[in-house]
Amino acid sequence: MNQQQFSSSHIPGLDRFWAVIPAGGVGTRLWPLSRAAAPKFLHDLTGSGQTLIRATYDRLHPLAGNNIMVVTGQAHRDAVCDQLSGVAEENFILEPEPKDSAAAIGVAAAVLFEQDPEAIMGSFAADQVIGPDDVFRTAVAEAIATAVTNKIVTIGIKPTYPSTGFGYIQKGEKLEIEAAPSAFKVDKFVEKPQADVAQRYVDSGQHFWNAGMFVAPVRLLLQHLQSNEPELFEGVTAIARARVAGDVTEPMAEIWPTLPKTSIDYAVAEPAAEAGDVAVIPGDFLWDDVGDFAAIARLNPAADESGVTVIGETPRVYADDANGVVVTDTSRVIALIGVENIVVVDTGDALLVTTTEHAQSVKQAVESIKAHGDDDVL
Repeated sequence: MNQQQFSSSHIPGLDRFWAVIPAGGVGTRLWPLSRAAAPKFLHDLTGSGQTLIRATYDRLHPLAGNNIMVVTGQAHRDAVCDQLSGVAEENFILEPEPKDSAAAIGVAAAVLFEQDPEAIMGSFAADQVIGPDDVFRTAVAEAIATAVTNKIVTIGIKPTYPSTGFGYIQKGEKLEIEAAPSAFKVDKFVEKPQADVAQRYVDSGQHFWNAGMFVAPVRLLLQHLQSNEPELFEGVTAIARARVAGDVTEPMAEIWPTLPKTSIDYAVAEPAAEAGDVAVIPGDFLWDDVGDFAAIARLNPAADESGVTVIGETPRVYADDANGVVVTDTSRVIALIGVENIVVVDTGDALLVTTTEHAQSVKQAVESIKAHGDDDVL
């Protein structure tokens, strides 16, 4: 299905589809590049010349047109608006403080429900790398057609290796949906497994990585939110009604900080799967959540025989018998000699040195730095 074929006559439900881009999360495993004031979705981490959030918008626009809503922090409003000038001001929801995905997706669903109770929303994180775009859009089109049958639909990624860092989706029986020939029922969501279990999942062919993409009728999503997180449901509904009434500033300031902090997986997806209300569309495209610097090394192979991936505007990196990844935004000379799988991130006020094997541990380092009171570099 090419881009020209995306029309409501071909895809049931497309005429009431909204794409929602939650742009939260600092990405602490990418410190010191990604910080509270400049989270990872505002960076170009693939050398494409685009920030991750702009690439997300460009992938979704051919399907959703102007029906794109962005949920982001008040602190990032100007930077995100600069990146997404095509999104109308009224389609931004600004969070007073960071919350987990259930609040961000829940408030978007509640706002859309107030505008149109029959709306279908798709939630797609602002900080993922995906390609090719046309294969992604074909999967989303099938997800929309499946959501019309009153299902919450996730797009599961075919695993390419036994990752212990991702959750998994166990598929069930095939669904007979004319406009979604790839749709399956979801039997259950599985937590991040041990390595041997992850290998079994890959070998079985019955499991997908959970990429956190959900397409659903807003009515059904909110029903499950109300059943499982009633306090969260009441809060986002009150915010949405105030927004529609014309002044959301005070209710957002009062209610948002009190909302429970939980993920959309726990609040909606997992219990909905137990109730038989979740389907999966296999996503046969490149996907990476760029969760750490090892991912950046994977996504940006070394440009020359040095074996070192270098990302930066004016890199001055010299390598001898070394390999790994260097991210720099300074003019400082960096020399690597006889080191394997090195990760060096050089910024104006902080320096990180680790290995790709230990890239996931950067989060613990950030927590330690915070505990020592060095918030000025976070």
